[in-house]
Amino acid sequence: MILPMIRSAGAAAILLCVALPAQAAAVDGASMGLVWGIPFAGILLSIALFPLIAPAFWHHHYGKIAAVWGLAFLVPFALQSGLGGAAHVVLEVALHEYLPFTILLLSLFTIAGGVRIVGNLHGSPSLNTGLLAAGTVLASWMGTTGAAMLLVRPLLNANDNRYHRTHVFVFFIFLVANVGGALTPLGDPPLFLGFLQGVSFFWTFEAMLAPTLLVSVILLAVFYLVDRYFYVKEGVTRDPTPDTPIRIQGGLNIFLLVGVIGAVLMSGSWQPHFSLDVWGIEVKPQNLARDAILLGLTILSLVITRRETREGNGFNWEPIVEVAKLFAGIFLTIVPVIAILRAGEHGALHDIITLATDAQGGPRDEMYFWLTGVLSGFLDNAPTYLVFFNMAGGDAKALMGPMASTLLAISMGAVYMGALTYIGNAPNFMVKAIAEQAGVRMPSFFGFMAWSVPVLLPVFALVTWLWLL
Repeated sequence: MILPMIRSAGAAAILLCVALPAQAAAVDGASMGLVWGIPFAGILLSIALFPLIAPAFWHHHYGKIAAVWGLAFLVPFALQSGLGGAAHVVLEVALHEYLPFTILLLSLFTIAGGVRIVGNLHGSPSLNTGLLAAGTVLASWMGTTGAAMLLVRPLLNANDNRYHRTHVFVFFIFLVANVGGALTPLGDPPLFLGFLQGVSFFWTFEAMLAPTLLVSVILLAVFYLVDRYFYVKEGVTRDPTPDTPIRIQGGLNIFLLVGVIGAVLMSGSWQPHFSLDVWGIEVKPQNLARDAILLGLTILSLVITRRETREGNGFNWEPIVEVAKLFAGIFLTIVPVIAILRAGEHGALHDIITLATDAQGGPRDEMYFWLTGVLSGFLDNAPTYLVFFNMAGGDAKALMGPMASTLLAISMGAVYMGALTYIGNAPNFMVKAIAEQAGVRMPSFFGFMAWSVPVLLPVFALVTWLWLL
C-alpha cells in the first residue's frame, strides 16, 4: 500500500522532470499579481467548504479537485517560464517539502495506528481529565493525529454510560488534536514545515513550552469544572461495560516511534560536507537518510503489528491518502504566494505586510499571532504557517534569533487556533466522525464554534498579553 501511494503522489512530478531538462526557474514575486494566488485560495476554500456543502462529492473527487487547482498554477507558469522551468519548480517542491512532509506523516500515522489501548474504565471527571492530559503530552511526540486516534476510543468506552459527553470530545479536540502538538516538529504539520525550513527541533520545545503549559493547564482546569458539573447533574449511573484493566497491544510500535524521533533529530544534527545534485536541485544526504529510515520503520510496523490490533483501532489508509493528494496541490499552488510575500513591499500582498508591520518597519508579533491563527482556524494550518513564515522573511536563523518572538507568534497561532473549527486541523474531523459513529451528539460546524470561541479566545488573549505585547 505504501509504495503505490508514494508512487502515485510523486509520479507526475518525476516524469515531468525526467522528460525535460531542469532549468532553474526564477519565480519573481515582485512581478506577480494577486491572480497567481487564486489557485492557492481555491484549493484551501475547497478543503474548507466542500466537506460541509457537498461531502459525498468531495469524498469521491478531492484528488481531482486538488489536481485541477495545481494545474491552474502550473500550466500558466509553464507557458510563461517554459516547460523546463515548470519542471524545476515541481521537482524542487517535491524533494524539499512535499515528500519529506508526507513521509513523516505516513510514518507517524502508520506506527501510531499499530498501538491499541484495550480495557475500560469509568469516565469520572478526574479520569477524563487525566486521559486528556496524557493525550496532550503524547501529541507532541506521536503527532496530534496519532495521539487522537490512540485515545479517542478508550475515552469513548470510559464514557459510554454518560448522558452529557459532547463536551468531553470538544475539549479532546482542543487539547489532544491541537494544543498538545505544539512542542516538537513531530507534533503538528506546521511545525515540521518549519523544521524543513531550518528551524531547530529543540527551539520549538524551548520556545513553546511555557505558553503551551499555560494554555493546557487552563483548558484542563476548565474541562474538569465543566465535566464535574455534568457528572454531578447526572448522578450515579451504572456503566454498561464493566471496568477492566488497561492493556496495550502492539507495544513494539512505541519503540518504532522512538526511532522516528531519532531519525528526525539525526537529520537536524548531522551536517555532512557534501550534497547531491538531482536535476539541478540540491538534496542533502541527511534528509534522504531520514526519509529512508522513516519508510523502513513504517514497513516494519506493518510487518510486526497484528491485523486484529489495527482493525480494533479502526485503522484504514484513507486519511493519509487524502493528505498526500491534497498537499500535492497545496505545496504547488503556494509557490507564487510565497514568492509574492518574499518580495515584501514590492509584492502584491504589501497591504497585509503593512498590517503586520509597525511604524519602524519591525514585525507586530500580536498581528502575526492573530492573522496566522484565525486563518489557520478556517483554512489548513500547515500552509497558513508557511505563508506567514515567509511573510516574516523566511530566514530560519533570523527568526530563531532577533525575530524569535515573531516565529513564536506564528507557531502558536498555527497550532493553537487550529482548534477554532473542525477544519483547522486534520484530526478534528476524524475525532468528530469517530465520536458520532459511537453515538455521541457532536455539535455542528457553528455549534462547535459556540464552544471554541468563548473558551479559547480569552486564553489566546492572555497568551498575547503575556508573550507578544
